[in-house]
Amino acid sequence: QVQLVESGGGLVQAGGSLRLSCAASGRTFSTDAMGWFRQAPGKEREFVAAISWNGGTTDYADSVKGRFTISRDNAKSTAYLQMNSLKPEDTAVYYCNAGPSTLTLERLGNGFLSWGQGTQVTVSS
Repeated sequence: QVQLVESGGGLVQAGGSLRLSCAASGRTFSTDAMGWFRQAPGKEREFVAAISWNGGTTDYADSVKGRFTISRDNAKSTAYLQMNSLKPEDTAVYYCNAGPSTLTLERLGNGFLSWGQGTQVTVSS
């Protein structure tokens, strides 16, 4: 079964940091772009960040630029999202997905796979 499993969420105070992980199983995504998305209560899912298959290109939503960093380790079939200087408005369920390019992930707000469980990030003020 092909799937992506998110982990690393939690409760953190404003200004704190978290590192999310997205582990792939069932197939390799080493030639695909990977992306992070989030959905806050009562809001639509939105694009957060994406990274190309070799890490050479990254793309971020304006709301997280300078605070979040996306990376990947193809040998471990894992993508990461380092989140620093967290704000209460970052509170959401975070999801990952794969797609053909960073631009596609950003513009479509979706990827190849069905959405997984996600990981909850809660930032207290």
